[in-house]
Amino acid sequence: MDIAEVLTKGAAGKQYLLLGNEAIARGAIEAGLELAATYPGTPSSEIGDSLFRAVKQGNYFFEYCTNEKVAMEVAGAAAVANARSLVIMKHVGLNVASDAFMTLNYIGVRAGLVIVSADDPGCWSSQNEQDNRLYAMLGDTTMLEPADPQEAKDMTVAAFDLSEELEQPVLLRVTTRVSHTRSGVELGEIRPPRNNPNFERDPFRFVTVPTVARKRHPILLEKVKQATEISEKTPWNKIVGKGELGIITSGVSFNYVMEALETLQLKAAVFKIGMSYPLPKKKIQKFMASKEKVIVVEELKPYLENHARAFAQEKEIMVPILGKSQGYFSEIGEFTPRTVIEGVAKALGKAIPPEYVDVDNKISETLATAPPRPPILCAGCPHRATFYEIATATGRKGIYPTDIGCYTLVIQPPLEMADLLLCMGSSIGTSCGLTAVLDKPIVGAIGDSTFFHSGIPGLVNAVYNQHPVKIIVVDNHTTAMTGHQPHPGTGMTGMGVPGKQISIEAVARGVGVDYVKVIDPLQVKESIRAMREALAYDGPAVVISRSPCALLESARKRSANEPIIPYEVDPEKCQGCRVCTDKLGCAAAIWTGEHAAIEADLCSGCGVCAQICPYKAIHEGEANERV
Repeated sequence: MDIAEVLTKGAAGKQYLLLGNEAIARGAIEAGLELAATYPGTPSSEIGDSLFRAVKQGNYFFEYCTNEKVAMEVAGAAAVANARSLVIMKHVGLNVASDAFMTLNYIGVRAGLVIVSADDPGCWSSQNEQDNRLYAMLGDTTMLEPADPQEAKDMTVAAFDLSEELEQPVLLRVTTRVSHTRSGVELGEIRPPRNNPNFERDPFRFVTVPTVARKRHPILLEKVKQATEISEKTPWNKIVGKGELGIITSGVSFNYVMEALETLQLKAAVFKIGMSYPLPKKKIQKFMASKEKVIVVEELKPYLENHARAFAQEKEIMVPILGKSQGYFSEIGEFTPRTVIEGVAKALGKAIPPEYVDVDNKISETLATAPPRPPILCAGCPHRATFYEIATATGRKGIYPTDIGCYTLVIQPPLEMADLLLCMGSSIGTSCGLTAVLDKPIVGAIGDSTFFHSGIPGLVNAVYNQHPVKIIVVDNHTTAMTGHQPHPGTGMTGMGVPGKQISIEAVARGVGVDYVKVIDPLQVKESIRAMREALAYDGPAVVISRSPCALLESARKRSANEPIIPYEVDPEKCQGCRVCTDKLGCAAAIWTGEHAAIEADLCSGCGVCAQICPYKAIHEGEANERV
């Protein structure tokens, strides 16, 4: 069965091998999902993608939104109108959505609203590793934390019911390791959607003018008290095992704790926190009072540890609480079984098992002998051509703010065309700031999906304040880095039907940019000429570098039985200048030791290398029949 069939037709009581993210999608459908909204972002993307694949077999509305704030507003409004709703985002997406998120907690909802935040300890695919448990405290939002895919599915179902019991949004916080772990998940029954949306006017609840907000805040705090009572009783907060040693943990760290106990041959009572806001204070206090020592194991911030200390102080519980404050565990990065084993051993003064001693040096030695595999742009990626052309047009004498997408990889040699990055959409705003204080070319780069996400306000700012920024929109007609999802510029919606295709150039002209030009980056000379014109223009200028994602274009050709014609190097003409390998850096171009060569199985046939070769040593080869 494909994922769409598992989500919509998978039999209750039967196990299926699912990613944690796929399990969340199934959980939402089991709960009677009526609407889901998202902006894709790793490690959350597969939740929305799975719902997208199943939407025509399901009975819910699905939407890829322009950004997370809009997604929060879409799902929040649907929940206010009595439709069970899910909103999905990565951890930094909650920053974008936080304005709507905070106020949603004040007004509450009428049907279940589950907010999925996929955190990324270790920054595997993110610009920071913020701990979004703190958002639950900030917003007084009930929060659940699964430890594995089965819990991810089950907690999603429970979160909808809990949301309706409290009439409040519920935050489901997962991490990369839970999202991307694949394991057996036993499915439950699918409840049919209620299909009874209605909006009952109640402006003195839902219109948060200051007078209303002041009245709603005490109501929110009463909801927190109600949720605390639930937290004291819920089976999601449970104690596993017995012993004088107590360990408090949550999420994926629970699995590592259990492995550590087995490895170190320890007996302990493990308090597994599944409902991590509000915490079950009384239950934690009773647990700590019965232990000789308590170790707190959690990734990132000492959220549980600080609360445990406060709870102990309140009841004058004189138990040692060991964790990050003594340096046994780090606030940095993702935990592994090894880090937890080492931390628990150090906290108890036990020897670290021999197989874990000096493991970092052993890893470093092994990696030193392995060929490096840095993340790179795909062979034939039009972004590589675009940034080669920017470098040529500017003579590498500019500053290059960048944004979030595949093109961020030009930070790597040989292009090295990324100088400043803050967050989604920041390239245009940071370009404005740099032009205000520096007298040199500022060329910002932003992707098509990111432009719609949060680039437009920065462009309006550039026009309004007349910053002479030069913005290159790299438009590959997809949200490529997170899995080729549609966006407003593609003309395809989350329901899998055509929508209104929004023109980037029309938007740029509409906000007042006078110099707007569309180029094909696979036409090198014309592209460099256009970029030089933009650089010479006295005012904001936008160049849209438009060419489809190489992966999608290759797939299109294969499905249409069109040949892919790779390029090849004539070794008699090649003079070893290495422009193709060392300046363009295409993944298909290699150096044999005597001359350049092109890997036919990788080459997409874009032809950029042939255009930049000063000796005309590269030409089309034979049609490639690969599938």
